[in-house]
Amino acid sequence: MDIRPRRSLLYMPGSNARALEKARSLPADGLILDMEDSVAPDAKQTAREQIGAAIGEGGYGHRELMVRVNALATQWGGDDIAAVASWQQAPDALLIPKIDTAEDVREAVAACDAAGIPGTVAIWIMTETPACILNIASVAAAHPRLRGMVMGTSDLSKDTRVRHTRDRLGFITALNLCVYAARANGLDIIDGVQLDLEDEELLRYSCEQGRDLGFDGKSLIHPKQVAAANEVFAPSEAEITAAREIIAGFEAAKAEGKGVVVVNGRLVENLHVEEAGRQLALAEAIAALG
Repeated sequence: MDIRPRRSLLYMPGSNARALEKARSLPADGLILDMEDSVAPDAKQTAREQIGAAIGEGGYGHRELMVRVNALATQWGGDDIAAVASWQQAPDALLIPKIDTAEDVREAVAACDAAGIPGTVAIWIMTETPACILNIASVAAAHPRLRGMVMGTSDLSKDTRVRHTRDRLGFITALNLCVYAARANGLDIIDGVQLDLEDEELLRYSCEQGRDLGFDGKSLIHPKQVAAANEVFAPSEAEITAAREIIAGFEAAKAEGKGVVVVNGRLVENLHVEEAGRQLALAEAIAALG
């Protein structure tokens, strides 16, 4: 089972050279090198140049490098795509914001193709507009090059007037719909950011809620948030032990010709074995990061 850990995806402003350098030593599974919201209009070109140079210089190790460009409808989007195509070293993925429809996804892929961005560069999208949420089933199935989605709950809050509460009650429908659409189409999906940098308990609660809702990881806005996301979105020792017991018990029962498998007092079916295998594969992939 081929699994890439995406427990923590940390936004880093492309116009901040110091941040791009620091990112090489951070324990995040992935980095979202940003040209969009965290970059002022007069610093867009600087961000393009610095991100391209940083990726070319390397030194990011196992970290997945995702570049968030500006929306193609803005004055910067086309130039961002052209800049990425000109870099000597391509990123792992492009993150396209402000997607409303399946046609927006196809247009983004077409723009990447036309610019000459290699097909090995995955396309990810931000799910951050009311229209996107309402169209999420078709959006998630729009193109085979689409590999994942990142929730943009800050933009959703702005557009819907849903408040950022502890339980995120106003976002639950959107979060659920996006997770279901992702799973129906074999996509990874990353939860939105936690804006409060001082409340560590709230951060952990938000990570646990996102994990329980089915997300693969958490998008983050500060390095101090990485440790909590990495811990919460990784299988615990108890979960790893239970997964091994489920697989071993199932195989033993099958070898004995038993029609009903019970492990530690719980009925085990094929679906439980599949999930146990996924948990072990994820744990092994995390361990391989060192």
